Amino acid sequence: MRCPFCREGDFAVVDSRHQEGSFPIRRRRICSECKRKAWTIEKLEETPLKVIKKNDTREPFDVEKLREGLEKACYKRPITAEQLETTVRQIESEIYACYHGEVPTSVVGDLVMERLQQLDQVAYVRFASVYREFKDVSDFVQEVQPMLKRRRKMTQ
Repeated sequence: MRCPFCREGDFAVVDSRHQEGSFPIRRRRICSECKRKAWTIEKLEETPLKVIKKNDTREPFDVEKLREGLEKACYKRPITAEQLETTVRQIESEIYACYHGEVPTSVVGDLVMERLQQLDQVAYVRFASVYREFKDVSDFVQEVQPMLKRRRKMTQ
């Protein structure tokens, strides 16, 4: 970084200080030419994540919308608030770890389906019926068939 005072020297870091788990980070700097000292502050700037919808429109990723969808699927099911919150955090973490800038809505939906299948089969089918836009009972049967086959194999 160039010195903001003399514009000649290198404004090098001498000392860094930050509190546990908080921002911003304060850095003490000194110019190699004019020897002036100053503190600078670094602040983390996140790039907002956008969701690409089925109709190719984009909207900001909203973790509350994700939570609401999971709550609707899990309504009156034996799922604790902690389990629900853990699931939301896992999905959110995976999305931010794998995608930068934009994520297709299909990826978000598939992650939710994957987690719900492990968490509660009824909640999984509820979510799948909306996400996959089931038209009639045969769509439900088609979705449940693989789960029933796995269950039969496990009991044999």
